[in-house]
Amino acid sequence: MVEIGKMNKMRVVKQLDFGMYLDGEELGEILMPTRYIPKGLLIEEMVDVFLYLDSEDRLLATTETPYAMVDDFVLLKVTSVNQIGAFLDWGLPKDLLVPYNQQKQKMEEGRWYMVKVYLDKISKRIAASAKLDSFLDNLPPEYSIGQEVDLIICNETELGFKTIINGMHWGMLFHNDVFQPLKRGLKLKGFIKNVREDDKIDVCLQKPGYDKIDGISHRILEYLKINNGFMSVTDKSSPDLIYQLFSVSKKAYKNSIGALYKKGLVILEADGTRLVEGE
Repeated sequence: MVEIGKMNKMRVVKQLDFGMYLDGEELGEILMPTRYIPKGLLIEEMVDVFLYLDSEDRLLATTETPYAMVDDFVLLKVTSVNQIGAFLDWGLPKDLLVPYNQQKQKMEEGRWYMVKVYLDKISKRIAASAKLDSFLDNLPPEYSIGQEVDLIICNETELGFKTIINGMHWGMLFHNDVFQPLKRGLKLKGFIKNVREDDKIDVCLQKPGYDKIDGISHRILEYLKINNGFMSVTDKSSPDLIYQLFSVSKKAYKNSIGALYKKGLVILEADGTRLVEGE
């Protein structure tokens, strides 16, 4: 099934001077302008394209990939504002519209906003909404403690960071569970920490049970994760290197790496430190 606002694998059916036509099934033949045609593409071959309506409301196919697709939550910058609404840069020639009735507050040019990309069922136009509450918490949360989930960092509050969980629910990531820099729009893995009686959800960036690990240990674990589970740091490494990586003294580092070793979270090898598989 071919979908507007998504990537589709489509078959080339004919070629003209101004582009190629693709088989859009129930949507008919869809033009892919010449500027988007991959070199060497032939009739009857398949090509991955994104479908959207151009400024004249014509359905077009492009091999360019936008910053977000229909159903995605994303942080985007406003490029202009007029009597219709605000327009966001989403990586395509035609900017993405946020109608006035989909703005939580009046959007301003040059500022960044978290939005949900959606497809208007009537006009078939792709648009965005800043009224995120309309798209979240519409289903009861069915999570288990420790379950791994996809998180998107939204606004920071006095308590922590509001996050979007699996594109379905709001969650709270408390400050005391954060051991790394975070910014709006960041997408990362997290874990369910608690589902309260009022269906409010708490999340964390480490598996529950890691809460007894100090901040230095969290930094070491995160460093290992982003470096494929290994780092060439040992107890013989220089204090300068350790401070450069973790901003702590060598003594503090050795205490933390020792605690991780005793908990069975890392393996100390002759040439470095390795994260235990599955952690």
